[in-house]
Amino acid sequence: MAFGKGRIEAFSDGVIAIIITIMVLEMKVPHGDSIESLKPLIPVFMSYVLSFIYVGIYWNNHHHMMQVVKSVNGIILWANLHLLFWLSLIPFVTGWMGENHFTKWPVACYGFVLAMNGAAYTILGKALIRHHGENSLIAAALGNDLKAKISVAVYAVAIGVAWINSIASFVLYVVVAAVWFIPDKRIENKLKHDTPENNE
Repeated sequence: MAFGKGRIEAFSDGVIAIIITIMVLEMKVPHGDSIESLKPLIPVFMSYVLSFIYVGIYWNNHHHMMQVVKSVNGIILWANLHLLFWLSLIPFVTGWMGENHFTKWPVACYGFVLAMNGAAYTILGKALIRHHGENSLIAAALGNDLKAKISVAVYAVAIGVAWINSIASFVLYVVVAAVWFIPDKRIENKLKHDTPENNE
């Protein structure tokens, strides 16, 4: 059975907004009025910025993905909830990593959560393709999603690197975020190509 996509978009937007709010609340006001009092917050702020970018990337790509689908089903609803579950853990690992100044366990767990987010996004994409068909716009837009697969592989490498050099692991997370910073153009290009004026 197929359902309209409006509620899944609204619910996802609300959850992501709450996730960002929780993350910023993790940054406590310093006890002092000098610039020196801000120094202990630098790792927390760096973690927040990176996680804000990651959450923004998922919101952007989720928005683009939903623009090319017409309906959803029960499997897609659960796949979307699966993605939101892993996104909701980002504030926890963000705070843990920042408070402990990028030590190995928090950095490795941060990478694990990022990897699970990547896997969950891929699962959602596959569920949408299965629902709309291999010849659908979403299937053509996502293709084999090589960039997503490479990203998950980089997360796996970064988790291993965390035991040797946690800062190098953090840098790998930054690199993946930089690669995804510009919203995925595949869907935009497909939307432009399939507009009515281009099909006349």
